[in-house]
This record gives sequence, C-alpha cells and structure tokens, in this order.
Amino acid sequence: MNTRGLLDQLLKSGQDLMQQKAGGASAGGLGGLLGGAAKAGQGANVGALLKGAGGGALAAGALGLLLGNKSARKMGGKALTYGGLAALGVVAYKAYNNWQAQQANTVQVEPQTLDRLPAPQVELHSQAILKALVGAAKADGHVDARERQLIEGELVKLTPDQDVQRWLQAELNKPLDPADIARAASTPEMAAEMYLASVLMVDEEHFMERAYLEELARQLKLDPALKAELEAQVRQEFIAG
Repeated sequence: MNTRGLLDQLLKSGQDLMQQKAGGASAGGLGGLLGGAAKAGQGANVGALLKGAGGGALAAGALGLLLGNKSARKMGGKALTYGGLAALGVVAYKAYNNWQAQQANTVQVEPQTLDRLPAPQVELHSQAILKALVGAAKADGHVDARERQLIEGELVKLTPDQDVQRWLQAELNKPLDPADIARAASTPEMAAEMYLASVLMVDEEHFMERAYLEELARQLKLDPALKAELEAQVRQEFIAG
C-alpha cells in the first residue's frame, strides 16, 4: 500500500491553507475554511469548494471532513518550513531526543523516526500515523455514518491504490478503540509519531478528545515525560500565532 503519499498530501494541505491564512485569507483562517468545507460536504464536492484556497484542494476537503469543527490551529508555526510528512518526523525526532537526554543513567541512541528511515519502513510508520489520525478524528463523536461516507469519498479520490482504499474504509468503519490503534506501533518512535499526530488533530479543550488522548498515551505505553515533551513540541513547532 502507499499510505505515505496519502498522508503527505493531507498534512501538506493543512500547511498550504495555513500559509493562505498568513497571506490574508478569510478571518476564519484554516479552521474556517476546513470547517466550512466539512459542513458543505453534505451533498457537495468539498474539494471543489477549496480550489481557490491554495494547493491540494481535494486533500484539504478530506482534511476538513476529518477535522469537523476543530479550529486546526496546529498546522502552521515553524513546522511549515519542513513540509508535509517530513514535519512529523523532524518534530518527533526532536521530542524523542530531548526526552532521552532527560533520562538519568540511560545511553542515548539515535531515534529512528520516519524522516531517517528507508522507504519500506517509512510506509509502515505512515500507515500507523494515518490510523492514528483517523482515530483522533473520531474522538469527538462527530464522525457518524454519513460523515464516514463523505470522508471515505474524499480520501479515495486522493489515491488510486485500491488496497489503501479498502484499508481506509475498514478504519473509518471501526468503532473507536485506542488499544487497537496503539497496537499499530511496533517501535517506541512509531508510538511517539502516532501520539504527535493525534495531538495535532484533537481539540484538547474538548473533554472527550482529551480523555481519548490520555487513553491513547496509556495504550501506547508512553513515558509521561515523553508524552509531555511531544505536547510541548506541538505547541512550539506547529501552532501558528
């Protein structure tokens, strides 16, 4: 499967729209554009609505549906300079390295984050991260049967890979289960990347989403200090303005 390409498109679309916001787009910025796209998805081609909002219109439409009414402030900041999937790897590497440095009597090793891996391993990491993004999107309960159909319709337009399409359909139709999501993490670095991506997607002020994040961190067996470092890096590297 080529989940790497799909995930990269989704992340880049969020960054493209944050740049559009910085260039003087509507006052609602990314949240307004994506939130409007999600609402308009009931009977409309969401991607078409965003063709004037920068590159990756179809990806932006799919991302808008995944985000629902979230403000999506976390797709900008310093991480815009990395671009797409690379941003997750770079920030996860920094967080993991900082966490290791804080551990007493621990030999520090080079974190094998997705920005430093060969293509086959990047694909494994990407699939796990996309699984985490879909789970995080469902954490506030906004993804009902109708929304699942709309999201699936937008996502499949982004990839001709039928294996990816079938996999996405299965993920969207699964009940939300942090334990199932966490089982996709086969390395500590992958677990860190999945949590980082999830923090990017959720509204931490929403109690259901915050509870989901806490349970996901528990299922991923994240050290509390690493969890805190990942959250700090999101605030430092991703949040714009």
